[in-house]
Amino acid sequence: MRAYRVAYDGRAYHGFQRQPDVDTVEGRLLSALARLGICERDEVPPGYAAAGRTDAGVSARAQTVAFAAPEWLSPTAFNGELPDDVRAWASADVPADFHATHDAAERTYTYYLYAPRTRGGATADGDSSPRFDDGRWADAVDALAGEHDFHNLTPDDDGTVRAVDVEWTREGDVLVVRFTASGFCRQLVRRLVGLAAAVGRGSADLARVDRVLSPDPVSGPDGVAPAPPAPLVLTDVRYPGVTFAVDEEAAASARAAFEERRGRALAVARVAGHLSDGL
Repeated sequence: MRAYRVAYDGRAYHGFQRQPDVDTVEGRLLSALARLGICERDEVPPGYAAAGRTDAGVSARAQTVAFAAPEWLSPTAFNGELPDDVRAWASADVPADFHATHDAAERTYTYYLYAPRTRGGATADGDSSPRFDDGRWADAVDALAGEHDFHNLTPDDDGTVRAVDVEWTREGDVLVVRFTASGFCRQLVRRLVGLAAAVGRGSADLARVDRVLSPDPVSGPDGVAPAPPAPLVLTDVRYPGVTFAVDEEAAASARAAFEERRGRALAVARVAGHLSDGL
């Protein structure tokens, strides 16, 4: 058995998990393995499992897949059949009974929240956009961190009690927020961001956090919508006793591929700046 670290830009995919009619990251991985002769088409290799499922538009730096792999299947060889936005970059030999989902002790997600502290431009009614208050944000994050029943922040019915650690820093107009837990309910990270950001922007008060964390269900206007998926990255998955060896050739090709994508994104962002600056 071997485990592989996989990085991907998930914005073009309908999530990680393979689906019959849409393009997914797992679909690309399994198609590559079929072309490499590791498994039959529409099947999975023996022992196959992934660290977790990411939603449509969510990216990953350390998604982990494990399966019975031949010795020659290095990350570089794996990349030979993968698209440029899905890259294997490290691997580790693991025990025969290793399970990439169940053996994960800790997962970390990073969210990049655009939260400028200065007021924005005037809206159609003449008002300016609200100022983001880091103090209010911090109070909301402190209230949401730790162990809670997050049943109002996920569509899941079971396993909603989680202990979540939250760390954040400000980098200019962006808050870099790291969430770490043994596991996450569906949409939990994005809804945590959405709720704390609403408090930071002043569109919700701290009492709403208490309401959402209460045993009573919330719905309708009191419900919390998930923040957009594109700024979310599965950053790390920790497995006790497993040490991944970086394939330097594969990592270099991955860095080059993602740097090119970053350059294209910056060029597109310049278009919005050109329009804004000229008005």
